[in-house]
Amino acid sequence: MSGPALRAARLSPADVLRVGAEGLRSRRTRVVLSALGIAIGIATMVAVIGLSTSSRADIMDRMDRLGTNLLTAEAGKDAMGRTAQLPKNAAAMVERIGPVQHATAIGAVDARVRRSDVVPEEMAAGITVQAARTDLLSALNARTGQGSWLNRASERLPTVVLGSVAAGRLGITEPGAKILLNDRWYVVTGILAPIELVPTLDRTALVGYPSAERYLGFDGHPTMLFERSTDASVEAVQGVLARTVNPGDEASVKVSRPSDALAAKAATDEGMTSLMLGLGAVALLVGGVGVANTMVISVLERRQEIGLRRALGATKGSIRLQFLTESLLLSALGGLAGAALGAAATAVFAHAQGWTAVVPPWSLAGGLGATLVIGVIAGLYPAVRASRLHPTVALGAT
Repeated sequence: MSGPALRAARLSPADVLRVGAEGLRSRRTRVVLSALGIAIGIATMVAVIGLSTSSRADIMDRMDRLGTNLLTAEAGKDAMGRTAQLPKNAAAMVERIGPVQHATAIGAVDARVRRSDVVPEEMAAGITVQAARTDLLSALNARTGQGSWLNRASERLPTVVLGSVAAGRLGITEPGAKILLNDRWYVVTGILAPIELVPTLDRTALVGYPSAERYLGFDGHPTMLFERSTDASVEAVQGVLARTVNPGDEASVKVSRPSDALAAKAATDEGMTSLMLGLGAVALLVGGVGVANTMVISVLERRQEIGLRRALGATKGSIRLQFLTESLLLSALGGLAGAALGAAATAVFAHAQGWTAVVPPWSLAGGLGATLVIGVIAGLYPAVRASRLHPTVALGAT
């Protein structure tokens, strides 16, 4: 009479995890070095996605704050190649366009800017002078950093408001100082905060239209117009703006949308993100090779252990499962460390740049998912190799 049939020993899920973790604990240095490769790859990918997302969020916030409905019309070249002259009433003509909410203008003034009369005329500060209307700041959503902007009284007097860069070049830190425009002393009544949509104005000295005409020989013709309309009508206004500004020669008017520069920057960030993600993927691949190498060496070093387990009834499947579990745990260890490092790096760099740190949850989940895939791929061959070792051969290995 035959005895009861023998069944292959099977490990519970908890036992599989315990055995897999024990295999890692016995080789801590090698595990740390292998997990480091995975961690670097995941940290790179998470940080790149987080920084790119934070940067784009900052740009979008700035665009929302500054407005994407600003258009500029600038004097270009006429048919003879000369700088075109825009009509004096160009801003008033633009204001007649139905959806236009605001239109203003500035005009170039031929004047040298010096800090004092002891500075030679040929050593001017490299600052342009523009005649401006009193409604310029409201049209640009700009503001003064110090002092006050031009008003209906000061625009007729020899007073000037400096852009932030212009003030720095002249060494002026507060209103009240005097500078020379040609040979006329002007009092600085204000210093503008940086104007992100029109950064050229940061390097400009702005005087009122009447003052420029009276003291600096300004002819009253604008060289650039600024227009704001409703968001829904920006494209339509852009199509008719040139012919409205200069009906007789619309080809000499250059129309642009300053917010396009910010949008282009966001697109550039996306391109750089793709490049950096590629580098992160390479680092992750290198980390996967390191995991595979560690697992192969582990199989070679533990042949006697494998043979003993096989002799005690462990199936090929349980051996494969053990080594796959070790590989997955090793990869998961690196993935968790990498995700934490990537998120921390994003937070630190974003804080340094003055951004709000944004780490998309899908980037963390995707990074951890990638580590598990790497763990399966890296551990598959070592696991199959371990399961194919014959107990007798494995126990006889030295």
